[in-house]
Amino acid sequence: MIVCMPRAATTSDVFNAIAEPQRREILTLLKASELSVGGVADKLGLRQPATSKHLRVLREVGLVHVHQSGKQRLYGLDARGLRKIHDWTGGFEEFWNQSFDRLNEYVKTLKGGTNVDG
Repeated sequence: MIVCMPRAATTSDVFNAIAEPQRREILTLLKASELSVGGVADKLGLRQPATSKHLRVLREVGLVHVHQSGKQRLYGLDARGLRKIHDWTGGFEEFWNQSFDRLNEYVKTLKGGTNVDG
């Protein structure tokens, strides 16, 4: 018998929140400027209710901030929320550097010891 564990609530985890491609698109869009829900929906071709839900999730995990400007609520990127992701992916930098170093050495041997960098 296979028992499926419930998935963690999307709103509680930055990694789950950005697993959704449309949310990543929203973050990329908000990197340039603050926008209203309607502005985000228009630029990405999404429906407003879906856009509102995505923005709520992103706000709850600390990736966007919102403030009132006249009658509009404007959303903007809060990049501080991406720190967890940056820290986690940064842990793989040494792995990739070592992999590229090994690849460079392999290419050098194929070329008869010629330096690939120049």
